[in-house]
Amino acid sequence: MQVILFETVPNLGLQGTTVKVKPGYFRNFLSPRGLAVEATEMNMRRFQDKLKQLDRRAAEEVKAARTEAERIQDLTLTFRLKAGEEDKLFGSVTNVDIADELAKQGFTIDRHRITIPEAIKRLGMYTADVKVHHDVVAKVKILVEKAD
Repeated sequence: MQVILFETVPNLGLQGTTVKVKPGYFRNFLSPRGLAVEATEMNMRRFQDKLKQLDRRAAEEVKAARTEAERIQDLTLTFRLKAGEEDKLFGSVTNVDIADELAKQGFTIDRHRITIPEAIKRLGMYTADVKVHHDVVAKVKILVEKAD
């Protein structure tokens, strides 16, 4: 069954594309959530304008996400934590900690959108990837210092 996607669906397709799916997936998941409609001739004609609006909105979202990503990349998040011998932390800095610190700075980022390439278990400077939009990823600097 061919459907037109109104939003980007992970592992399926991008917004505005026509993809082939099983009827049950369309009927039980895509259609009830308003993510897609069946790709008939009538729907294709009827939703051309809708697709143009969706493309315009998606372009605006990407532009806003890039602006936010630039603001995030200018930040250096500082964590003052207790550390033991050889500068090892008691615990670690996680994506939840980074999301909380970003929230204090005025950004609302879900913790699942933050990826830390290596575990932060020592003092020092690190970077983490923040997925602001599905096409835009910002790198935030993380400084871990010893608490007094």
